[in-house]
Amino acid sequence: MNWDAILAPYKQAVEELKVKLKGMRSQFEFESSHSPIEFVTARVKPIQSIIEKAELRKISMDNIQTEMQDIAGLRVVCQFVEDIYTIVNMLHSRSDFTIVEEKDYIANKKESGYRSYHIIIEYPVETIHGKKIILAEIQIRTLAMNFWATNEHSLNYKYAGRIPSEIKSRLQRASEAAFKLDEEMSMIRNEIQEARRFFRRK
Repeated sequence: MNWDAILAPYKQAVEELKVKLKGMRSQFEFESSHSPIEFVTARVKPIQSIIEKAELRKISMDNIQTEMQDIAGLRVVCQFVEDIYTIVNMLHSRSDFTIVEEKDYIANKKESGYRSYHIIIEYPVETIHGKKIILAEIQIRTLAMNFWATNEHSLNYKYAGRIPSEIKSRLQRASEAAFKLDEEMSMIRNEIQEARRFFRRK
């Protein structure tokens, strides 16, 4: 397989979407209002990870571009849970891509304790051979959710997906503690936002 040719439009999509999402953040800051976006990261899934996932999900290599939704992945990290839904609404209002699927793992957390909001989009990439529609995944989560998910991902990798039960229980408790932190911060959200505006003015 010519992986360079296959992944080129995904790399282009990731770069374009990252610029657009960061642009949204800059617009909020320019208007001196609270930006729901704290930071944006992006990546194209490594080839080995694509192969492993295809084997696990029994996806034919001929079908990875239509059946694997997260070869292109973006993560939008926010301060508050409310910001997540603000971003979701903003993404719904855009005309430069089409939303094809949504998974709200905040209202319906995973058994592991994982929380995040996933949006799968169809994004048109202009190539020298014409327009190519690719699938990309946008994950939206708070700083606390991101901290938890990053550590859970590392443990999953270490234990090849079979995390010992004691650690799994601790992870679930940590997930609840992280969400409690998000809830408490939401209670003083207005004061935090006012404080940040004050420091920006200074």
